Amino acid sequence: MAKPIALVVDDEPDIRELLGITLERMDIDACACADIAAAKAQLLRREFQLCLTDMRLPDGDGIDLVEWMQLRGIATPVAVITAHGNVESAVRALKAGAFDFISKPVDIKVLRKLVGSALKVPHGGTAGGKARLLGDSPAIEQLRATIAKVARSQAPVHITGESGTGKELVARMIHEQGSRAEAPFVPVNCGAIPGELMESEFFGHRKGAFTGAVSDKEGLFQSAEGGTLFMDEIADLPLPMQVKLLRVIQEKSLRPVGQTAEVPVDVRILSATHKDLRALVASGHFREDLYYRINVIELRVPPLRERGDDILLLSRHILARLAAGMGLPAPELSAGARARLASYNFPGNVRELENILERAIALSGDEIAAEDIHIGAPVGAPPVGAPFVGAPSGATNRQGIAAEAAPTAAPNLGDRLELLERETIVRALEENRYNKTVTAKKLGLTLRALRYRMQKLGID
Repeated sequence: MAKPIALVVDDEPDIRELLGITLERMDIDACACADIAAAKAQLLRREFQLCLTDMRLPDGDGIDLVEWMQLRGIATPVAVITAHGNVESAVRALKAGAFDFISKPVDIKVLRKLVGSALKVPHGGTAGGKARLLGDSPAIEQLRATIAKVARSQAPVHITGESGTGKELVARMIHEQGSRAEAPFVPVNCGAIPGELMESEFFGHRKGAFTGAVSDKEGLFQSAEGGTLFMDEIADLPLPMQVKLLRVIQEKSLRPVGQTAEVPVDVRILSATHKDLRALVASGHFREDLYYRINVIELRVPPLRERGDDILLLSRHILARLAAGMGLPAPELSAGARARLASYNFPGNVRELENILERAIALSGDEIAAEDIHIGAPVGAPPVGAPFVGAPSGATNRQGIAAEAAPTAAPNLGDRLELLERETIVRALEENRYNKTVTAKKLGLTLRALRYRMQKLGID
């Protein structure tokens, strides 16, 4: 296999020599140029696996070269060398399409990591990884194409979209299709971490740093070393933590709680929220400098109502998965059920669709009818999946079980109902010597519905 070759663009001979020697030690050939014109000529003449370019050059800057390459479809990963602390230039380079940036004076260890990542960038447009975004709608086709493009970069990506649209799935796809696919993908919900533990959770701590710190602990950044840290609901970060996060992103190093020395960290940051970050910046609840640092590339995930026939495609996929979990063939959707799903607005998006179908598969037989699709419940109605609650007194469901009127809301109502349902099923199983067919008949359920309820309630 031929050695990879890198194009080095810098007007300082000493820098060109340093980069050339470093690359040679990594078994990479180097071709050096002193200005943009010479670099363009080389790029048109041959294919390179990597390009390292200084920001300031005699006939322009490195971003001009990045934009020129983007316009001509030259897929070579480009890393721009910026002045130390010049965050604005780094962000501009990433927005223009640069793979990554590195600050002067060049740290050889950081350069080696960057070069290693660049050489792993997939070529040929083949999407790798297990994560898949199902759908054939134009909105999803465009989203898949954008994911493939941003996966080739190391730029921070901010994913926006309503709750339940699949923002974490999109983040996982970006990770799996990029150069960090073999390293960890670490997702974290920023709103789920108590404020007093946040710094320790993200940056780690040393033994004795505070009461209860009985041993060293690595943080989420260290867990994601070499890979991707996905920060969901980043809008929930308190302002003091936003300051610390900004510094880590800019300096690519952190200080664990209780430690004096900083630790270098190599992590790509992906973030998401369903909130309007611009509005939060305007109101002073989110730092403007952090907003521009994480929002180098913004990627919007479309709501389900904008995806047309994807609703039915997703429904078939979800039903097949749910049925497989119960060891049963997937039920069909009747014409009425399909029409009912297609006409609904889905404010809860894909997550709501899953809940609706999870309930429908429990209430149905081999075919899901329109009346099995419970949608558009008013605010305050029982959650989707609650066992036979909310029908008028004396009404029956499709299995013939009498449904009582919904009791007055009370704390932990769902837990009480699940406990009652579990006790009823267990008692019926014991009375029928664990014959599921007979038990289902006695309870007025289909065998499918009984198996579903047993799995959901953890009954062996």
